[in-house]
Amino acid sequence: MHTISIPEDVIAQVKAQRGRLNRYDRLLGPKTALVVIDLQNAFMLPGMPVEVPAAREIVPNVNKLAAATRAAGGMVVWVKMCLEGQSEAWRVFFDGDPRRATLSELTPGSRGFELHADLDVRPEDAILVKKRFSAFIQGSSDIDRHLRNAGIDTVIIVGTLTNICCESSARDAMMLNYRLVFVADANAALSDAEHNATLTSIIRVFGDVATTNEVIALLSVKGREQAA
Repeated sequence: MHTISIPEDVIAQVKAQRGRLNRYDRLLGPKTALVVIDLQNAFMLPGMPVEVPAAREIVPNVNKLAAATRAAGGMVVWVKMCLEGQSEAWRVFFDGDPRRATLSELTPGSRGFELHADLDVRPEDAILVKKRFSAFIQGSSDIDRHLRNAGIDTVIIVGTLTNICCESSARDAMMLNYRLVFVADANAALSDAEHNATLTSIIRVFGDVATTNEVIALLSVKGREQAA
């Protein structure tokens, strides 16, 4: 698990600007979606071309958050990265990246494309596919339409990699006017430094940063009371 460290001067500046650190003191369950980014075998199994060892460590927290979100009347969305046919669309990236095996593993039908077996995926959950780092950028997926049709205005972001697909999705979600909570101990990167850089950027501008237990408390107590 990552060692979480947001610079004290940033925390002080955010508190001075807002009068508090986090914006939201409740998460209304029926308006909230847990968005789980890229917890696929390609990122999680030993020896895979884009293995993120820390991603295996966050699975218990992700499952806890999924259960709490469902219990509060919210939605759980599992987002899978698909690179099939994307080498030309992303030519400026792939021309300089030698990891061609990544394309193969993140193609439907491959072992790498499937969600990790330890994730608690339920029949009532949604499973969506994205074609860009961000799930919310135009042309990547239909997640925005899916969430708005369900009346969702708040997204909780978890998954991997913290500083790439999770951060990209979080930034774009906020710019599409979703309330954003980024879970500090349910995202995974390749290093503490990369992980904490994202947490710092998110809390500075884009949304709240909270732990798994803090998010669950907001959903299971205040969120449920508000819904009642």
